[in-house]
Amino acid sequence: MNFLKIALTTSIAVVFFLNPLFGAKTSAADQGQVALAVANWLQQAHYTRKEMDADMSAKLLTTYLELLDYNKLYFTQEDINEFSLKYSENLHKFIRSGDLSPSSEIFERFRSRVENRVEANKKLATQKYHFKGKEEVELNRQKSPWPKNLAEADKIWSNRVEAEILQEHLSELKLRSPEETVTRRYDQALRNVREMTAEDVTSTFLKALAQSYDPHSEYMSPSEMENFQISMKLSLVGIGAVLRSEDGYTKIMEVVPGGPADRDGRLKVGDRILSVGQGDDEFEDVVDMKLDKVVEKIRGAKDSIVRLQVIPNDADDPSKRSIIEITRDEVKLKDQEAKAELLDVTDSEGQVTRVGWITLPSFYANMSGNGEPKSTTVDVEALLSRLKKENMEGLVIDLRRDGGGSLEEAINLTGLFIPQGPVVQAKDPSGKITVNNDKNPEVSYSGPMVVLMNRLSASASEIFAAALQDYGRALVVGDERSFGKGTVQTIVDLDKSMSLPFFNVKKQNAGALKLTIQKFYRILGGSTQIKGVESDIVLPSRTDSAEIGEAALKNPLDYDEVAPVILAAKDKAAPSSLFLEELRQRSLKRIQCDPEFIYVNEDMQRIRERITKNSISTNEGVRRKELADEKTRKESRKEERVARGSMVNAKVWQLTLDDVKNNRKDLEVVDYERERDKKYSIEEDSEEESDEGKGGKKLPEPDPIRNEAVRIITDFIELSNSSKTAKTTSVRTTLE
Repeated sequence: MNFLKIALTTSIAVVFFLNPLFGAKTSAADQGQVALAVANWLQQAHYTRKEMDADMSAKLLTTYLELLDYNKLYFTQEDINEFSLKYSENLHKFIRSGDLSPSSEIFERFRSRVENRVEANKKLATQKYHFKGKEEVELNRQKSPWPKNLAEADKIWSNRVEAEILQEHLSELKLRSPEETVTRRYDQALRNVREMTAEDVTSTFLKALAQSYDPHSEYMSPSEMENFQISMKLSLVGIGAVLRSEDGYTKIMEVVPGGPADRDGRLKVGDRILSVGQGDDEFEDVVDMKLDKVVEKIRGAKDSIVRLQVIPNDADDPSKRSIIEITRDEVKLKDQEAKAELLDVTDSEGQVTRVGWITLPSFYANMSGNGEPKSTTVDVEALLSRLKKENMEGLVIDLRRDGGGSLEEAINLTGLFIPQGPVVQAKDPSGKITVNNDKNPEVSYSGPMVVLMNRLSASASEIFAAALQDYGRALVVGDERSFGKGTVQTIVDLDKSMSLPFFNVKKQNAGALKLTIQKFYRILGGSTQIKGVESDIVLPSRTDSAEIGEAALKNPLDYDEVAPVILAAKDKAAPSSLFLEELRQRSLKRIQCDPEFIYVNEDMQRIRERITKNSISTNEGVRRKELADEKTRKESRKEERVARGSMVNAKVWQLTLDDVKNNRKDLEVVDYERERDKKYSIEEDSEEESDEGKGGKKLPEPDPIRNEAVRIITDFIELSNSSKTAKTTSVRTTLE
């Protein structure tokens, strides 16, 4: 991918670290002129071309305040009213004149509020708590009103401090006393604010300006731009994870396929990092630490050890902790490649069906440095060729957690499965629509096919799946819908652009702007923005949450439609040829009695209740009962799984590109039950693992999504074969 051209950049792509809350230092440049350049680019080149006016000023003010005080705990409504009266309708005028004094004034108030609050909270942390009350503490205050005044803020914080002390008291992984842990956390929050320079404040303000247009537009300081370019080259040594600041925690947004964390298997999307330790050194608390500093602590020399204390994504209580030890390494390009498996699936009557399974981590292009062609399409075509030689009867393309990549590869890969024709439409800021076509008339595979997706499948993945769905070429199976990112970004080097007469400002060390410039539309006219790609067959999944996806982000662009590209009748498969209703009914019947899907539905119900409740008790007895219930539930499931055994009878051979290249005959057999695709499962606690988290890799839970996808494709093959037999019989009868 060349992200400096018009290619897909995505917030869930092959990036190690993303979206720092505050920028790093720039040179002693005129920051007002940088702000003017950013505003000009947004007004004239952003997809929406919205003017910087009073409405945008109000949105910018709100975004800036919420970037500083994300959980609405430091500012009061009195502060907000004051700033709104002064700036909500005229921030754009300050920017046009190169005056950033409003951002400095607001930040100084924030600094003062944090300093006073930390001093008060440290006193509260030394009090004696009995944890016998009935108070409930609100966890996420982003949708709540600001505290009316300082007195109301005092009350909110009093309960929060008690809840934080109890949380540390309940944790089985105590690094120090609860009081000391909480006090250190407040000290860290204060240091973060005091260390912010004028350039840091400006960077935060410019991030708010860009994010006021849409969540994927982003201002990057010079050091952030450097990190972005390094990560695009996959040459960064670390753990291989996409991180983001959220609610004061550093949250895992993606585990990069092939990276150290992915190979270890324990770190999961949604885990929140509490502290970081270097080798055997003491852990350092990173709650409320600036993201770029957390990143620095996680990076390190190749083969060195980093330890992370995290709150697991599926923890019912935030006192639940895990310690994960990871050896730092580079993401190996080979681990980013498409991979395949060949499955011989035996049904209850002993009938064997041969299924091909291709896992695609991303849509990559030109990854090879030795001159050999290297791309998603080239690699998948090679795997398909071998799978067909092995008499594959049906195919599953696994795009779960594939965050996208190259637009060209999404088009070319689609072309392996359809005759030449339109694949995706793109609209630019002027309203011009371009139809992107597959120009290759050859079809590499025309048999039964399933595309497996979830809420983390985004961008190029959605283009590929949508095209195959619109052509009636494949069934889309998985979460209710995919991520819903239907936009394209480009990177603007502000240093270069600011030297142009167009801006009438001087060139300086200004950073860069990631800018949304296009929107994608399916060939049938609907956008993939917000709605994503809806599955033909929906499977219960722990990732299928409204909290995941484009719609959950702030200021996303709207869903809309354009005119469809007319498809010839011969290019559009008849719905009956996919046997959709029959396959749906068969799958639903299995899901209703599958123990693993019953567990998934139970978990999702608890997650929904937890999100709706959005609070936690400060009563120790209540919390301990909840923890005991969680432990009992997991132990009960563990016993049931051991007693039940395998849910799918299949022999699996692993197929790599090296196997294809070397024409290897004796493919490696893998244990389907123990080597299931752990990237997509939610990890279960291991009682054998020590408190220090050094008990080795945990065996993941079963992957019922994969199991059911195998059943669906085998049903699809059976129905396709029956249909062919029926047609042949009909023809013979007519001839006779």
